[in-house]
Parts: sequence; C-alpha cells; structure tokens
Amino acid sequence: MHSDRLYQLALWLTPGVGDMLTRLLMAHCGSAEAVFKLPPGKLQKIRGIGDLLSRNIAAKSTFVQAEQLLEQALREAVEITAFNEEGYPQRLKSVYDAPALLFSKGKGSVNPVRSVGIVGTRRASEYGKKITEEIVEQLVPYRAAIISGLAYGIDITAHKAALKHDLPTFGVMANGLDLVYPAVHQKTALQMQEKGGLFSEQTLGTQPDRRFFLDRNRIIAGLSDVVIVIESAVRGGAMGTAEYANNYNRDVFAVPGNLTSPNSEGCNSLIARNKATIFTSVPQMIETLGWQENGEPLKMPTLDLSRFSQEESQIIRLFRDSGAMHVDDLAWKSQLPMSRLASLLLNLEFQGFIKSLPGKVYGLA
Repeated sequence: MHSDRLYQLALWLTPGVGDMLTRLLMAHCGSAEAVFKLPPGKLQKIRGIGDLLSRNIAAKSTFVQAEQLLEQALREAVEITAFNEEGYPQRLKSVYDAPALLFSKGKGSVNPVRSVGIVGTRRASEYGKKITEEIVEQLVPYRAAIISGLAYGIDITAHKAALKHDLPTFGVMANGLDLVYPAVHQKTALQMQEKGGLFSEQTLGTQPDRRFFLDRNRIIAGLSDVVIVIESAVRGGAMGTAEYANNYNRDVFAVPGNLTSPNSEGCNSLIARNKATIFTSVPQMIETLGWQENGEPLKMPTLDLSRFSQEESQIIRLFRDSGAMHVDDLAWKSQLPMSRLASLLLNLEFQGFIKSLPGKVYGLA
C-alpha cells in the first residue's frame, strides 16, 4: 500500500495533472504505477494528455515530494485514500468531480447509515443557532452523522450540538489537516475525531484560501444525503453548497426566515426558485426522505407490478433499487426516450405511485 500510495501522490502532484486527470489516468491504466510505466508516446494518445503533460509525468519529478508527504501524513495520523479504494466515502465516490485523493483524520465510519449536511452563515443569529441545535437534537433517533465545515456560526453550532447528543460529526476543511482553521475550534475538532472526523482534499501544509472554501462546499454536499441551509445571505457560501447538492441529486431543505433579514435572503431565494424544499420541521423532512428511527430504511409495501405496463414496471423497479433520482439518471438507466419517460412519470404521478421532488428528482410516493 505504501508503494501504491507513493505512485498515487506522485501522479496527483505532477504539474498540470490534478484531480480529474488523476482519476482518468488511473481508470485508463489500472493504477498510478501503470501510468508512470506507460511510454510517453502512448500517454500522449490518452484524451486530455498532450506532449507537455506526458513529459511532466515521464520526468517523475514529484516522487521526493510524495515521499515527504507520506512521512508527514504518518506523523500527523492522517489517512490518504484514493477514489478507487474501499476506504473512500461511498457517497462522495458517486459524484462526478470527487477528489482523486482524500485526506482524513478520525475514528468514525466514513460511510454512516445517514448523513445530514448543515450549513449557513458565519454571522448566525441566536435564532439560527437555536434552530440548528433543535434540528440536531431531533435527529438523534435517526443516528444521522452531521456534516459541516467547522466555520464560525451555523457550522460550529451544528458540530457542537452533534457532540452534545453523541452523534458522529465530520468537518470538511479548506486547508491541510495538519492545522485547524479557525484555530479557536481546535478543541472541538479533536473531540469530533473520536466518533467522526475531519476531511480535506488539500495536501498537508496548505493554508486556508478563499478558492479552497468554495471547493470544499462540494465535498460537504457529496458526503450528505440531505443538506439543510439554516441561514444564509443571497451570496453566502452555504448557497454554493446547496447548488452542489442539487447538482448531485441530494435533497435540499432551507429554513425560511424574516423577509427583512439579510440572513434569510439566501434561504428564501432557494425556496422561491424551487432549489430547496421549505423546512418546517424534522418530522416533515424525515417523511420526505423516507427515514425511520435507528437508521433503518423504510420497508416498501408489496406492490403488484402486473397492473402496470412493462415500461411503468421498469421505472418502479428502478426507484425501488436506487431510491429517488434525477430524471436524467432515470432516462439513462431505463434507456427510455425523454419524451416517453416524461409521459410515463406524469401518468404514474397522477395515479399517486410516484412523487416529484425539487430539482427534477422523482421517487416512489
């Protein structure tokens, strides 16, 4: 594994490669080691790889840096996991722009039964903090892991509430895991690692940077089954997380707020634009998600498929097997023309067998 990880890091660190090409090359060649052993002429023929990149890879100039990073990760008790490995979070693995390598610390399972992303403004009001604490408390029977960004305001309130109620909680960092930012959350970050943990796509030694905060929002969304936006300005970072969640076909809820409050502009906008379901209570959200207590999935009642056409039965089976999904995913899995699929979905919805969710997502009623 040390040898595999060395090749993975060396490839990922190669100038011009990064996440997307690391994933492409490893998938194409079978492993990072095989990439480095491929002749430059063959490398150039791979889509997205030109003469410059093939020469950068062939130079193998990043192996010393990769070795140093491995040693530092060992000292800092940081795990490094590639996207194609078993220890990589399954939820995150399913998104199209997942990090090729993920850095993590902590003892919690990276694949909790349920996961709820809770995000919002750093300038949270007392009302926003109170709502966050109440939501987390009411999620205890469902044993949901709480995902957030360890920032001031809503984020840290969610993490602390999870710790208070003995729920696993994970923080996604916009810097290397050898430091905690903001530093005042160091104690909370340590406590989180007992049953949850920390994630980052940034290499050790990376300092916080604005663009990294924007990137980490996609990881929060990718790790979550559902994202709840508590309070947010219309251009807040939480809005970016909600956008990613919609792109990943995650459920999104937003807490409505006072029309005159800047902290409510983002949430109200998400609801108005059908980018989020209005959040009124945890039971309302749980009913929409189809959860029941102790993290056990709801048992679907037996349905006689003989009453449906072959195409309708196919759609219902897909929902049973995969849960709610975006109409584009359903079209791909069913191989039905979009016009025909739209007609079938409308008919099934009129009969009360399926329901339409925000973001062109459908599921069984």
